[in-house]
Amino acid sequence: MPLFSTRTSRRPRISRSLGDDQLSRTLGKLSKKGSATDATSISELLEETGDDWDRRSHRMSVLAEATAGTRIAATWLEREPDAPDALVFHSWTQLTRGLRDGRLEDAREVVGRCHRAAELSPEDPLPWVVLLGTARIERYDSRDVQALWREATGRDRYHREAYLQMLAHLSPEEGGSSAAVLDFVDAVRAHIPANAPCAAIELTAAVRQYQGILAQGGVRAMTAGQLFEGGQMAAALHQAATLWPKPGFFQHAAATADLNVLAYALCAAGRAADAHPVFQALQGVVTPWPWDVDGPALQRFEQHLAKSERGRQGGIGSG
Repeated sequence: MPLFSTRTSRRPRISRSLGDDQLSRTLGKLSKKGSATDATSISELLEETGDDWDRRSHRMSVLAEATAGTRIAATWLEREPDAPDALVFHSWTQLTRGLRDGRLEDAREVVGRCHRAAELSPEDPLPWVVLLGTARIERYDSRDVQALWREATGRDRYHREAYLQMLAHLSPEEGGSSAAVLDFVDAVRAHIPANAPCAAIELTAAVRQYQGILAQGGVRAMTAGQLFEGGQMAAALHQAATLWPKPGFFQHAAATADLNVLAYALCAAGRAADAHPVFQALQGVVTPWPWDVDGPALQRFEQHLAKSERGRQGGIGSG
């Protein structure tokens, strides 16, 4: 992920594929109604991905989101009822709808298909990651969730999506607490390599906490940026700002999403000038979250990008 000139060279745009050209081409082929040909395109892409669990997860999650309102997953599963990818993909589309609606149409069916996929492809962490997502909706108790977590990370220790599902499960918004989130981050922080696919978990948790404070309004919201000042969080933000934008530092499929989180956090901390190299590395690739919390994502991204340009030119980091 290279650094470029002093200004970003491409107009900001929302990207689902995050620079994955093969995924972009597959998304471009999908029809609005969904067909057997669409199912074949997805099947072939996932087969080509092999056992790169990180990229497989990225591609499957993006495709599940894109096709959740179609019959593509059902068509594929009807054609190949014992294909592990078909089973997981169908379950992931059900999970996508479930997280959107706050309920699963048939939780037992999702669980059964994930377990069947795990039997057919025992080395694959994705069935267990989908089950972690299912646990969020169905409010599994902590012992069962921990068992799913061990299954997922036992197959891919630093699986980004597994960490994100666990973080969401523990959040106050989903029946957890800020203390539970902090305990989780504290427990995993020391063991995560600086360039692991899940390296942004601490910063992601902080940004979610920051946005939660903003949503409360009042005096506390006015000082929300102090969350990033001092102590462990300031150190984590400094390390991320120093390392993440470097060419080739991150190799995982959703690296651009994590750089969006870093740029947002630096701006929230009043360090817009320090976000300039991150905006350069992004080259205009925008993810809806975290920018869309208080307005259209592209508009908010462009506003903060402009602040980073002004801050850099003025030699200050104020946002």
